[in-house]
Amino acid sequence: MKRVTALKKEIEACRVEMIRLASLHKLSSPEVVRVSVELDRLLNEYDEITYKKQQPTLQKAGYC
Repeated sequence: MKRVTALKKEIEACRVEMIRLASLHKLSSPEVVRVSVELDRLLNEYDEITYKKQQPTLQKAGYC
């Protein structure tokens, strides 16, 4: 649970940084792309963790 909380904070900080950089540079600039890739990585990690937590529930419900 601590990792989920930490990920949420990292995701928000990364999102804010990406918005800040995007207001200063083109969206295709290396700076913005670098932060965007990191944000994607964090979101994928968050999604993977939360999906694993939901999987037993989904199996019980017959969705899988």
